[in-house]
Formats: sequence, structure tokens, C-alpha cells
Amino acid sequence: MDGIIDEVRWLFGRGFFINTKTFFTMFDLLQYTQAIQQMRDELIHVGVKELRTADEVSAILPESKGTTLVFVNSVCGCAAGKARPGFAMSLQNNVVPDHLYTVFAGQDKAATEEARKFFTGYPPSSPSVALLKDGELVGMIERRQIEGRSASDVAQDLKSLYNKFCAQ
Repeated sequence: MDGIIDEVRWLFGRGFFINTKTFFTMFDLLQYTQAIQQMRDELIHVGVKELRTADEVSAILPESKGTTLVFVNSVCGCAAGKARPGFAMSLQNNVVPDHLYTVFAGQDKAATEEARKFFTGYPPSSPSVALLKDGELVGMIERRQIEGRSASDVAQDLKSLYNKFCAQ
């Protein structure tokens, strides 16, 4: 629930409310929660496992053998229109990572913070995609590489990472 409240504050702080007398009703909050779940489901439906707590991240990522992809999900438009669809398209490749995980920035904050500890040399960015090999970062696609590009372009960037680092 804290993630939802923070997102409401974020939206309000950016002028998404024209009438200052407007407020979120329980119905609005329910719609927002359902929208967040749909964003989660886009990744779950293509075989990605959610990591929702810092403990889950710290138990799984350091122990992952082979290649591990971590998708940092986001509510922003470039995540919806480019990153999530591009990622789904990228899985139509001859080689893909051994393990697929996601954390949700702004929603599962502790999990996201913990995952970002593995992305050394990169500032926090969402959406973003990290590729680890035996627990070490080998590739990263940041938000700045997603914005202004098509889902197909994002998919191609990811496929290039898979082809370079994933076993055939």
C-alpha cells in the first residue's frame, strides 16, 4: 500500500489533477491498484517471477547460476509502450536467459533497492533491464536507452545481450 500512496503523491506533485478539490476516492484507488496488477501481469504471463521483498532478492540473485535477467518494472509510459512489450518480444529468440525476474520500482521499494545493488556502475533507472551471469552484471539497458525508441528496438537490444551472454 505504501507504494500506491507514494505513486499518488508523485502524480499529484506533477499536476495530474486539474481541480485541486479533486481527491482519490476508494474507487480511484481500487482502479489504480488494478492497473498496477495489470502491469505486473504483463511480465508474469511471459514467465517472469516477481521478487517482492528484499529477502527474496538477496536469497535468489546471488545464488543464481547461468544467466539471470532482472526487469525493473515501472508505471511510466515508456515501460508500458516499449519496455514490457519489447521484453516480451525479446523472448522469441533462439537463446534466452536461464532465469527471469522482476522487481517493481515505486511499488516494491525494498526489493528494488536490493536488486539495484547488483547493478554496479549504473544509477537507479526504471524501467530498466539487467542481465547477470553467475551473479555478476554483464549487461544493462537503462531508461534512457528505452525512451523514444520502439518496442522492437528494445527487443533487438535485449536479443543482442542474450546472443552475447546466454548459452546456446
